[in-house]
Amino acid sequence: MKDLKRVEIVTGALETPKVIHILEEHQVNGYTMIKDVQGSGDKGIQDGEGLHNAFKNTYLIVACSQEELEKIKEPLRKVLKKSGGVCLVSDAQWLVH
Repeated sequence: MKDLKRVEIVTGALETPKVIHILEEHQVNGYTMIKDVQGSGDKGIQDGEGLHNAFKNTYLIVACSQEELEKIKEPLRKVLKKSGGVCLVSDAQWLVH
């Protein structure tokens, strides 16, 4: 088992490329993305209904080291502060295979 950090990010679909750019820029390789997730938050219910991606959310999950988290947390905070969304960080263990 390997200790890591699980970073879960829910943000608007329009901001998703910015989040991915932050990950790539800081060489945090690997993420899983689920498009068109639904939920409720500061902006009310976001269900994807609408004419374009402004009403859609994306969920990204990243497994990284504490050192990698330190590199991406402030850039992520800036994006989320400006556009909304949520970022949850928790301890995790990777079942190395």
